[in-house]
Amino acid sequence: MQETRWSFLDSYRGAAFKGQWPTLPEMFRITVSRYGERPCFTIYEPDRISLDYRQTLARVEAVSRWLYHAGIRKGGAVAVAGKNSPEWAVAYLAALFAGAVAVPIDYQLKTEETDRLLKTAKAKVLFVDEEKYPRYKENPRGLAEVCSLKKGLPQYIYDLDAPPAPLEPAAETDLAAILFTSGTTGSPKGVMLTHRNIVSDCYLAQANLTIYHTDVFYALLPIHHAYTMLAVFIEAVSVGAEVVFGKRMVTKAILKDLREAKITMLLGVPMLFNKVLNGIIRGIREKGPAVCGLIFFLMGVSGLIKKIFKVNPGKKLFGFILRKASLSTLRICICGGGPLAPRVFRKYNQLGLDFIQGYGLTETSPIINLNPVERYKETSVGKVIPQADMKVRDPDERGIGEILVKGPMVMAGYYEMPEETAAAFTPDGYLKTGDMGYLDSEQYLYLTGRVKNLIVTEGGKNVYPEEIENEFQLFEEIEQIMVRGFVADKKMKTEGIEALVFPNQDFFTPPQGGAAPSQGEIEQRIGQIVSEVNQRLLPYQKIAKTTVTLERMEETTTKKIKRAEV
Repeated sequence: MQETRWSFLDSYRGAAFKGQWPTLPEMFRITVSRYGERPCFTIYEPDRISLDYRQTLARVEAVSRWLYHAGIRKGGAVAVAGKNSPEWAVAYLAALFAGAVAVPIDYQLKTEETDRLLKTAKAKVLFVDEEKYPRYKENPRGLAEVCSLKKGLPQYIYDLDAPPAPLEPAAETDLAAILFTSGTTGSPKGVMLTHRNIVSDCYLAQANLTIYHTDVFYALLPIHHAYTMLAVFIEAVSVGAEVVFGKRMVTKAILKDLREAKITMLLGVPMLFNKVLNGIIRGIREKGPAVCGLIFFLMGVSGLIKKIFKVNPGKKLFGFILRKASLSTLRICICGGGPLAPRVFRKYNQLGLDFIQGYGLTETSPIINLNPVERYKETSVGKVIPQADMKVRDPDERGIGEILVKGPMVMAGYYEMPEETAAAFTPDGYLKTGDMGYLDSEQYLYLTGRVKNLIVTEGGKNVYPEEIENEFQLFEEIEQIMVRGFVADKKMKTEGIEALVFPNQDFFTPPQGGAAPSQGEIEQRIGQIVSEVNQRLLPYQKIAKTTVTLERMEETTTKKIKRAEV
């Protein structure tokens, strides 16, 4: 039998768990038995505060007992709404240890929207941050208990405990979490993920990515989102690694955490990696044309050696650059939550960082593709992970069609939405991802765009807006861009291609005492960039209309523009 990264589970099967996969509480207990003294959850406030795995288990068990005495039984809903913190993670795990269903909620939502999600999920207990705690304490809105994730407030999570309780543990096929997602269009749906969905995805993804108990993960993106929840939080605790919680998406705070915590695993979205890379490139160019030219030449050589010979000279060669950018301790960077321009991918690898992409949906727990570090493809979002059965429906002449997937990581359905659940699957049980793309002969996936965003030109050509948007990722002048179709000819009902652009306000803010550019000058510069990109595009992909907007477009948690709201 072939050895896998999860083969060690065989020695625990029958004793620590009985199914094909352990539940999340069973997985956590296994990790505690292996790495009990290792750091588990850490935060810098500003000094380091850390819980090891044994301490974390003790806190989780105490809160799970309290939940039972508060009336929570197997299958009940426990909501968590707050910023990234060890307390958030303890609340999530405690709900699962109590046999309940965890309901992570975006803490940035308006109170009315939070109310709606709590009511929809039938949550009886809410763990919440200090901003919303007073409101829910005064007006619980049907909640039996409201607990604080912030020390100093009543019913602070670490103060909760109760006598032993006859907790009924969840089974592998039971519901573990309901994750509400609106994506970039439509209204929120509650994605139902079982313990098998989450745990299988966690381990199967490790076929394409080696992680160690010595790794330090950085939970920077909101942890309620499937991407951070699985790829940082759950992946880390599955191997006994440390999770460092970042609270602010502020560059100075991020660099401080990276440096002090000696982060080895950085997961982010394209916007984060684009900003960091732009800062590095700006620093290189400031060294003057000769030095700049030499560094860029050496980067090209480094990338070539890494790609062909599987040797990584960049980490030593550009150590001074990585140290200055607080990236020297990083082992792997993973980009998800949206498409990344291949040239960004390439430059990080040239600098000596193992930089890879992944792909997935909340509905798939979420990882279904991941680029192996040893054999990455810059234009691909990754190789299909084991046990994920992926295929392309109705491929066109380029092999592009809608991506379909089946496997143990695919959701149980949408919470109390049978019609939407049925519509999400094909008659033979494949999930319709809504994404367009193609697979190569080695099962690497290449995305081209969303089905709903497809633009059909007058010549009958299919244009995928995301492919065009990717071309703008390294232009600092542009903060947001959305490519969409517009009616070019009402009589003929033909579509043209429009770019809606929100300029980078920081870029166009003059230095102290300088004159601010006029709106006309900003629009002129944006027009020049669009013309430059148009020269690289195929004739039927060219942007015909550019609109510069003064208002920032609404985004999802992972910084994707909500197209339906524009």
